[in-house]
Amino acid sequence: MDLSNLKPAEGSVQRQGKRVGRGQGSGKGGTASRGHKGAKSRSGYSKKLGFEGGQMPLQRRVPKFGFKNINRKEYQGVNLDTLQQLVDNKKIKDAVDFDTMVSLRLARKNEMVKILGRGELKAKLKVSAHKFTASAKAAIEAAGGEAVTL
Repeated sequence: MDLSNLKPAEGSVQRQGKRVGRGQGSGKGGTASRGHKGAKSRSGYSKKLGFEGGQMPLQRRVPKFGFKNINRKEYQGVNLDTLQQLVDNKKIKDAVDFDTMVSLRLARKNEMVKILGRGELKAKLKVSAHKFTASAKAAIEAAGGEAVTL
């Protein structure tokens, strides 16, 4: 090996594309492959999201209706039969709080939990959640447990 046969490592050198807008002699001068006139030929051009070339965009053509309450609170529902199944599988013993639900993947850490009344609960549980339906609260207390609102 000597100076006459030195080469860079395989794959370390990549050929850059031909530089545009660097004079007539380069072969990509003048309009720099952008064509003549129009928005796309200008510097700083960026197409707006949903732009359809000046045609009225779909988002503006479709009629709007309804109402979105910006103060709405979304709850992640957890049913009683789910809790009973966890007791049967020995994943929970006597208490279920929010951290337990997050660790068991019943809810995410930024969500609020509402206990719903589907199914039946036989185990005596102390359940802590953000909200309870009336039927769920009644069922928990009928089984000898207690419902704690966070």
